[in-house]
Amino acid sequence: MVKVKICGITKLEDALAAAECGAHALGFVFFRKSPRYIEPDKALEIINQLPPFITPVGLFVNEAESRVWDILNTTGINVVQFHGDEAPPYTESFQVRVIKAIRVKSEESLSAAAAYSCSSILLDAWSPQAYGGTGKKFDWDILRRIGINKRVILAGGLNPDNVAYAIKLVKPYGVDVSSGVEISPGIKDHEKIKCFIERVQEAAETVNDQG
Repeated sequence: MVKVKICGITKLEDALAAAECGAHALGFVFFRKSPRYIEPDKALEIINQLPPFITPVGLFVNEAESRVWDILNTTGINVVQFHGDEAPPYTESFQVRVIKAIRVKSEESLSAAAAYSCSSILLDAWSPQAYGGTGKKFDWDILRRIGINKRVILAGGLNPDNVAYAIKLVKPYGVDVSSGVEISPGIKDHEKIKCFIERVQEAAETVNDQG
């Protein structure tokens, strides 16, 4: 089974639609410069209305430790995604499950993953303009040439049209999508979410059948 995270949730109806379609996790962006930023109190309102077994994930970028803890305590979130330039000592200071994002520019970018002790590594496309949510993909063939001995969550430029190919090529633990299922930043297209998750499930079954 390939896990699915729908990131950049800002509305309850989008969160519930994603859960209904089979998403395993929902991402809440607490980076103020992001167009998908959500206030912690509003995130809590959404989280409190989620069905059981849906994991909320808090996304942070180069944030002060104190503010991260404040938001985790406010929302009850216990999975964090660090999407900036956070060093291993910083990420390891949090006694919760940690996803560390690595923005992939070249093969050399992947060497940074070895330094992190965390639940999983999320691989996203490198961009000089933003830390994520750009809709751009990196060269997935890099992962065929250089393996990572960690759970890999694939992100960056995924959408309903290419996610099946990505899963068959990379065989990730999970996939993370934001702009690829949106009408506009932070506003999700429910039909695209449904299609995306269906394609993930179909591709995962094919990969399992192939052993």
